[in-house]
This record gives sequence, C-alpha cells and structure tokens, in this order.
Amino acid sequence: MTTMRSDARPRGVTYDEADLLRRARAARERAYAPYSQFRVGAVVVTTEGEAFEGVNVENASFRTGTCAEQAAIAVMVAAGVRGPLAAVAIVGDGPEPCTPCGACRQVILEFGPQALVYASGDAGRPLIRPISELLPDAFGPRRLGSGRRS
Repeated sequence: MTTMRSDARPRGVTYDEADLLRRARAARERAYAPYSQFRVGAVVVTTEGEAFEGVNVENASFRTGTCAEQAAIAVMVAAGVRGPLAAVAIVGDGPEPCTPCGACRQVILEFGPQALVYASGDAGRPLIRPISELLPDAFGPRRLGSGRRS
C-alpha cells in the first residue's frame, strides 16, 4: 500500500491525521449497517479547521442508503458551512483501506476540490490521496458552467 506525505495538504491548514482517523474509527461504531454488517465512519475537515462526522446508514432498499462521507458533508452543510474541505478521513471494517465510492468521490470534489482523502481499515497505514487522483478528469462546477449558453 502506498501512502502520501502529509505535507501535501493545502497551505495553512492544520489538523492531526491520527486524530481524524481515530475519530472516524469511533464514529464507525455508530453506523447503522444491519444488512451488510460493513460499518463506515468518516470525518470531514474544512480549511477553517471545522470538523464534521458521519456514518453509513443502510436501508432494506439498498439504493437508498447513505454513505458516511456524504452523511458527514450533509451535517456540515446543515450547520451552514460550505467548506472548502481540507481533509476527509474514512475508516471501514476489515483490514484494507476503505476508499470512497464513486458517488462519494463526486460529493467530496464538490466541497473540497483540493481535499486529501485518508482511507483506512483496521490494519496498516492509511492510503492518502488527493481527491483529484481518486477522481481524475472529474465533472465539476467549472465544467457544468462551460455548458451554459447566453
């Protein structure tokens, strides 16, 4: 598994990576995953240092479930904060890093185009990547705006 240097974070942004992963691991315990038994906790941190937690919430109709990353971002938005995100820490069950799904990558990009993603499981070092590497050639606000006609 490859990690990235922590000095890749945006300038002036401070947070403790180990604390973020500890908080995501603790949040994971509150997940609602009665069907898959795969619990995920996430913490998002804005460039202003505000942190918000989320967990996955499953539903018998699997498609209507909510991922932890999206839940944390929804809590942030509900609190009146729009980011931008500096970091997203995700911890899932099992030994391997729990990377965000495609939909979550798109939501993270919307609120933190420069965000670093820390993906972890129960073993080993976290996988650390900028969201731009996890979602190359992304469709974002700039691209959407270029489609408007006067």
